[in-house]
Amino acid sequence: MSGKGYVTMAHGAGGAVMNDLIKHFILKYLGNEKTGAEVGLEALDDAAVINDIVLKSDSHVVKPIFYPGGDIGRLAVSGTVNDIACLGAEPVALTCGFVLEEGLALVDFERILKSMREACEEAGVYVITGDTKVVEKGSLGGCVMNVSGIGRRTEALERNLAVVKQYKHTFKSRWLLDSNLQAGDKIILSGTVGDHGLAVLSAQEGLSFGSGIVSDVKPLNRLVQQLLEIGGIVALKDPTRGGLANALNEWSEKSHVGILVYEDKIPIREDVKAACEMLGIDPLEVGNEGKLIIGVVKEKADEVLAQLKKTKEGKDAQIIGEATNEFSQVAMQTVVGGKRIISTPVGDPIPRIC
Repeated sequence: MSGKGYVTMAHGAGGAVMNDLIKHFILKYLGNEKTGAEVGLEALDDAAVINDIVLKSDSHVVKPIFYPGGDIGRLAVSGTVNDIACLGAEPVALTCGFVLEEGLALVDFERILKSMREACEEAGVYVITGDTKVVEKGSLGGCVMNVSGIGRRTEALERNLAVVKQYKHTFKSRWLLDSNLQAGDKIILSGTVGDHGLAVLSAQEGLSFGSGIVSDVKPLNRLVQQLLEIGGIVALKDPTRGGLANALNEWSEKSHVGILVYEDKIPIREDVKAACEMLGIDPLEVGNEGKLIIGVVKEKADEVLAQLKKTKEGKDAQIIGEATNEFSQVAMQTVVGGKRIISTPVGDPIPRIC
């Protein structure tokens, strides 16, 4: 791919176009295996690891900055915390960069800060440094943010991996990576998909779907640590941009396995499903900000699911499928008995949701 052409909204939408931009441009100039990172840029995982420190940086441009169930502040904290947690680490400290638009009401800025503090308290982390810039009116939509963070290994991760090795004697990974999935592993989805994207869309377009669709945005690190105490988890991912479809395809590509999921097992709210049908949107491609997909050895899947269902975040959790060597793509067993391929989406069908 050459440098001809221009950046489009699809380049930031979390699907195939964005993946191409990262692989053919960013990795070309910034990828470097000599960094000494245990999990580096080339892995394209949720976060990086160097000297047993997990590092993540996440920027947020959601439009509008306030939407049903959340706002840009809660989103920025949760997004960074969750990406650190999905490697199996515990987040310990955050940084925050604000780019504020001239004319942003200070009462709105204060509302964002209060929301960030609440999310930090839920996650048990603190913002310890950062930066603030102001740009001319009309260039941002109010505010954009970057929140970066660091995390560390926990005893719960070590115990989890010890359980994995009881069933997989050749398992070598020290972290929960996209490339860890193996044939036979079960896949658990922690709750309903599509809620966040539809909530933001309703605010963007002034739509009313006749129901209380609100964002699922929340920090999930404490839930992750609970699940690691059960053990047997090999991979974790929060299906954000590109939704469940993109996340499963990333697992399949990096782990070199096929994935079969069952349509009747994927939890989707009826109002979200109806809204997606009305708009011609596939709910599997809509981003989420408070859900997990969990790859777990089959022997521990029921126990992990039972623990999830005891929690507020996981009450709608389901085992939705498994990894397989019978084919190399992501496929869905439909309710009518056939199978269809779930392809990597070009991008999230709803722009500016995170």
